Amino acid sequence: MDSLPLFHRISGRPVIVLGEGEAAEAKWRLVLRAGGTIAQENDPAARLAFVALEHPEEAAARLRARGVLVNVPDRPDLCDFTVPSVLDRSPVLIAIGTGGASAGLAKALRLRLETILPPALGALASGLAAGRSAMRSRWSDAGERRRALDAALADGGILDPLDEASGERVSDWLNGDALAIEPGVAEIILRSGDPDDLTLREARLLGAADMVAFEPGVPPAIMARVRADARQIAVEIGEVPAAMAGLTVVLRAP
Repeated sequence: MDSLPLFHRISGRPVIVLGEGEAAEAKWRLVLRAGGTIAQENDPAARLAFVALEHPEEAAARLRARGVLVNVPDRPDLCDFTVPSVLDRSPVLIAIGTGGASAGLAKALRLRLETILPPALGALASGLAAGRSAMRSRWSDAGERRRALDAALADGGILDPLDEASGERVSDWLNGDALAIEPGVAEIILRSGDPDDLTLREARLLGAADMVAFEPGVPPAIMARVRADARQIAVEIGEVPAAMAGLTVVLRAP
């Protein structure tokens, strides 16, 4: 992966769009839909630009020299950023990108996900946002709070994101008997270096762990499934790390 996926807020901010025709019009609609304003090339406040010109090289270079991030449709070699295909379940936004390799593939994946993710997914997100203070009150420890939420959002959990009615149950979850992934030490013995061979339980443990101890030989593709802010330590083969507060997962090499 050579790109960092980000959501850039442009509401009320100028975005440069150069060009005419279908490609430029598509970028105008994209900017306006996100609340931005269309700016000309010389606007000093603009930080993003779409260059939909027949010969975009010079304009892209001028803008980039000013520190503006540039997107040129169908020219990934000239792009500082690419535009993903977006599935909108506001406030949930799911962006699918291919690094400019194939916009058609990104769209096909989005359309497939459209049939899977319920329209009420946004209501679940809004309910969780509204219940943030109640969550902190009930689970003052951040790790405990995260584990309770992971359990609720799991497949078949009370807040399963694929359940159309899950957004209506946030209050019941906050006031009821919430189950959580138990703290302690869990061991995962890898069968291969392919992350697709992880079971659902193993994937959930890696996503919930506070610390992951890994033996030599655990592939980077497996480590990429670990929660980004979890502590990661290397251990020798067969070594059992000292448990820390929360959930510790030990990864054994295949």
